[in-house]
Amino acid sequence: MDAYRLRLLRELGDRGSVAAVASALFVTPSAVSQQLAALQHEFAVPLTERSGRVLRLTPAGEALATASVKVETALAEADEAVTAFLAADERAVTIGSLPSVALVFLPRLLADPPAPLRITDVDVSVDRFPSQTADHDLVIAHRLPDASPWPERLTSAPLFAEPLDLVLPLSHRLARARSIRPHDLRGERWLSAHADFPLAGVLDHLGALVGEKPLIAHEINDFPLLAAAVRAGAGIGMLPRFTSAPLLDDDLVLRPISGARFVRHVDVLARGESLARSSVRSVFSSLRRIAHEIEQRQ
Repeated sequence: MDAYRLRLLRELGDRGSVAAVASALFVTPSAVSQQLAALQHEFAVPLTERSGRVLRLTPAGEALATASVKVETALAEADEAVTAFLAADERAVTIGSLPSVALVFLPRLLADPPAPLRITDVDVSVDRFPSQTADHDLVIAHRLPDASPWPERLTSAPLFAEPLDLVLPLSHRLARARSIRPHDLRGERWLSAHADFPLAGVLDHLGALVGEKPLIAHEINDFPLLAAAVRAGAGIGMLPRFTSAPLLDDDLVLRPISGARFVRHVDVLARGESLARSSVRSVFSSLRRIAHEIEQRQ
């Protein structure tokens, strides 16, 4: 069984198309297809299937892609062992981070980095976070509690579970209330994340508790922009409690909703072969330490 063909199968699962795999690995789509066809000849069950014009993994293909993680990890560990004898690992650790989390994590990480870093802000729909591990050593992602778990072929670790609160201008009728009940929110104009993004589902759940479909005035993913819109009186919204602190001035307040618990899970994702590098593991540990410090300060 060829390790390169296994990698192509896994890349197809992560990137979603033959064209994307070919572009990422700087080969032609036909070369990818030929290698996948050769891999298929080794198995009696289909590894891929067509959905329209897109080639995707079958359950058997997913199982093989997950098993191939051990192969990639073993190869990466072998490479790491040899590299360690030759020189210290000076490659930058690449981090793709959700912007709202980066706002509080990265200043602390950059103040005393355990390894050279290269950071990219990543704000995508929840189903696209796993594919970001193809281009970053570590990916800081988030999801709601009822979302599907991250793929088994990835290593994932929780950073924290962050409560989601109402954000209100100080002039709002409910801003000074200690307890805000769902039915108090009837008739409000809302600011929501874009559809298919993790926090968009919060308002669906809240609407069921309020007893009416939320009136969405604006769709805003960027939390600083959402805070500015709330400040300007465009509507109210939901913001994460820990990481939104830098956005609040004296004219905005966060308030929990009584009788309900809204939360997002913030996790770090990585491929096994990335974590085979000691520098990546050091940054991984630093992220978890910073997360613990953030939680302890709340």
